[in-house]
Amino acid sequence: MGRSLQIDRFESMLKCGRPIVPDVNGQQTVCLSCFLHPRFPTIVAASRLRGNDTDRLALLAFKANIIDDPFKVLSSWNGSALFCEWHGVTCGRRHQKVTKLDLRSQKLFGTIPPHIGNLSFLRELHFQNNSLVREIPSELGRLSRLKILDLHYNSFSGNIPANLSSCSSLIGFDFGFNKLVGAVPIELGSLSKLKLVSIQYNDLTGDIPHSFANLTSLKILLATENGFGGSIPDSLGHLGNLTVIGLGESRLSGAIPPSIFNLSSLTAFDVIDNKHLRGSLPFDIGITLPNLQFLGLSGNQFTGSFPNSITNASNLEVFEIAINNFNGKVPTMEKLHKLQFVNIGRNSFGSGGPDDLGFLSSLTNATYLTVLSLGHNKFGGTFPESISNLSTMLEQLTLNDNCIVGSIPTAIENLINLTFLDLSENQFTGNIPSDIGKLQKLSVWYICRNQFIGFIPFSVGNLSLLTEVILSENNFQGSIPSSMGKCKSLLLLDLSGNNFSGTIPQEVLGLSSLSLYLDLSRNHLSGSLPPEVGNLKNLGELDVFDNMLSGEIPNTLGSCIMLEFLFMQGNSFRGPIPSSLSFLRGIQKLDLSRNNLSGKIPEYLTGFQLKELNLSFNDFDSEVPIKGIFKNASATYVMGNSKLCGGVPELRLPRCKVKELKKRRSNLILKLLIPLSCGLLGVILVVCFLYLYWSKKSRQAKSSSLLENSLLKVSYQSLLKATNEFSSDNLIGVGSFSSVYKGVLDQDGTIVAVKVLNLLRPGASKSFLAECEALRNIRHRNLVKVVTACSGVDYQGNDFKALVYEYMVNGNVEEWLHPIQGEDEVNEEPRNLGLLQRLNITLDIAFALDYLHNHCHTRIIHCDLKPSNILLNNEMTAHVGDFGLTRFLVNSSSAHQTSRSIGLRGSIGYAAPGK
Repeated sequence: MGRSLQIDRFESMLKCGRPIVPDVNGQQTVCLSCFLHPRFPTIVAASRLRGNDTDRLALLAFKANIIDDPFKVLSSWNGSALFCEWHGVTCGRRHQKVTKLDLRSQKLFGTIPPHIGNLSFLRELHFQNNSLVREIPSELGRLSRLKILDLHYNSFSGNIPANLSSCSSLIGFDFGFNKLVGAVPIELGSLSKLKLVSIQYNDLTGDIPHSFANLTSLKILLATENGFGGSIPDSLGHLGNLTVIGLGESRLSGAIPPSIFNLSSLTAFDVIDNKHLRGSLPFDIGITLPNLQFLGLSGNQFTGSFPNSITNASNLEVFEIAINNFNGKVPTMEKLHKLQFVNIGRNSFGSGGPDDLGFLSSLTNATYLTVLSLGHNKFGGTFPESISNLSTMLEQLTLNDNCIVGSIPTAIENLINLTFLDLSENQFTGNIPSDIGKLQKLSVWYICRNQFIGFIPFSVGNLSLLTEVILSENNFQGSIPSSMGKCKSLLLLDLSGNNFSGTIPQEVLGLSSLSLYLDLSRNHLSGSLPPEVGNLKNLGELDVFDNMLSGEIPNTLGSCIMLEFLFMQGNSFRGPIPSSLSFLRGIQKLDLSRNNLSGKIPEYLTGFQLKELNLSFNDFDSEVPIKGIFKNASATYVMGNSKLCGGVPELRLPRCKVKELKKRRSNLILKLLIPLSCGLLGVILVVCFLYLYWSKKSRQAKSSSLLENSLLKVSYQSLLKATNEFSSDNLIGVGSFSSVYKGVLDQDGTIVAVKVLNLLRPGASKSFLAECEALRNIRHRNLVKVVTACSGVDYQGNDFKALVYEYMVNGNVEEWLHPIQGEDEVNEEPRNLGLLQRLNITLDIAFALDYLHNHCHTRIIHCDLKPSNILLNNEMTAHVGDFGLTRFLVNSSSAHQTSRSIGLRGSIGYAAPGK
């Protein structure tokens, strides 16, 4: 402590410019002359910066790992020594070491490098709300001074580092909203100073560690939305400082430990949607948890009645106990003045008695109430008048699926902020009060499956914010009010199963906002389907079945291009199916049955991705297609159309007579045409063969010379460059004594084939001489043309010999006759030789061999003729190549020369008969 005070005093005096001299006890021995030196402050600062170079390098390492910095917040991190002035960096005044790094909400994308562990004085690290990825570096465990670690809202993966337990000063860490996996390390239980643990919204598994019992300072535990299993540890109930427990949306099971209900400081307890928590609640829950503000028990298997003592938890704001097995009466809530959210739906509250909803009067004191959900219970009785005294802040009121009777009280108009009203599946009767039009913020209105009667009030048109309206399965009558056309935000309108009559209002069909579905089915609507239906361009489903509609299906229906379901059965529509319906390419189910439609079944229906098609009981008179949906007899219905025929056998329709007659005629024609065609084809082939033979024969005299008078001169260097240093990517063939490469000559850009002799193989040099001798003596259009030859040394001083040929772009005949598997995937079109092409190639080979055997200056036998040695140019003209194995039949009187071949090598692949 004394040393620290001396240092502080030293620094303060230095800042004030006061000299320091030894005191009487000799404790300070700093030389006064040191402070008189004009560069002393600079020297001290430079010394500190050199000592803090580790921090600077650690920060630069972090910057190097950031791939995307859209806001350029790291642009100030330029490598200068003044890193304490960089954006997001805070240093201590005394040591000029990084104590806080705050880069929250900067949309940084990258990783945290292990160098972060070198910031030894770091106390706070804020990287939340970025796009950092990969694992949390274990080197963070070296930061013994770290107090706050916030990494939430990123994309970290992997496990939570166990050695974070070495951060003995840590008071809070937040890893929420990432992609962490594995179990929570039990070692974290040694962090006795921890007050906040947030690991919510990850993919963590295993049990809640029992070692958390050692976190005696813990106030907030947030572990919602993970895969934790097992039971809630009883040890959590002994952490007297706990105020928030969030364990929702996991896989916890068993009963809530009784010790939890003794945490008098608890303000929030959330175990929503664990599905397997069970048991009953203690009768004194409202007494032992007097500070409770949030109680979330929904989505489990809790049973029994809910304790009346809950009314003592006077700070309660959220009461969420839906989807359980609670029963009996709902406790009074008269002291819960702060209630904002009440959801007790999907339980077994109530008995069907008249006073089941009596508790609602106690909620009139909850002046902040915004949500009241009581659906899916057993409540009986009438809709109490006290509902009108509920908070005017109420936005959602749900009473669906109960046994409530009576009418809707007119005082409901007082709930002026109501946006969601669901009274469906009850036993309501009477008329809809016209004052319903005063709920001008109403967005969702469900009253289906009741016994309402009368007309829909014209005032409904005042509800301009309505998005979903379901009034189906009631006893409404009269016409559909045209004022509904003012509800310009409607996405869904269901008026089915009533007694509406009259025509469909054009105003309703003008609601282009309708996108989910429009259901007017099972009423008494008459007249035609107005052409305004074409305005519903975003509609996904249209139901007008089982009405009294007539006339033709309007062409404008084809404008409803988003339709997936169209049900028009059970009306009196007539005429053909309009061709405009061909635009409904996304239709999945189409039902036009039980109408008076006629004409042909449109062929375009075969191109739709239909799952079900019902055209039964109409008057269609065509052949049923056999493609598309019509192949599936179990999804196609055409019965009740007496004039239909054909189709797949499973439809059991009669054969089409006209088709049978045409089939017989076509069979007779085929019997006559086949022999005539065969004879004609034979004549054509003979004529073609003779024409090709004589035309090729006449062109032989005009064949260009294989070797020009002056060959192109090339060097080893130019061939090396032309073939990309004889790259394997350019290799197109390998022979006994040589390898062939594809190349491009610099002189004129000519594409050539370069045959490089392997001079290490015995006989290669003789092969080179034989080929040169052969090429010197032959000139023919069906032999491979030589461009030049090269004989020299390479860069290592070795002999180098190569022949340069004209490149044949279509490869060899072997590749065309026997393509390699997968070759067609590379080529744009599969290789296939036609009959005339094969005939041409055969003639080309014959002309070449005839020249070699009978017209060459020195008679030559190829001796290795095979498909791979027959090359094809861009016109598919065949060229015989590879004379490395030729032999020359020299006319000489020498018995030796006439008795055997000169330079014969390898196996003989072909020789002319008699040679």
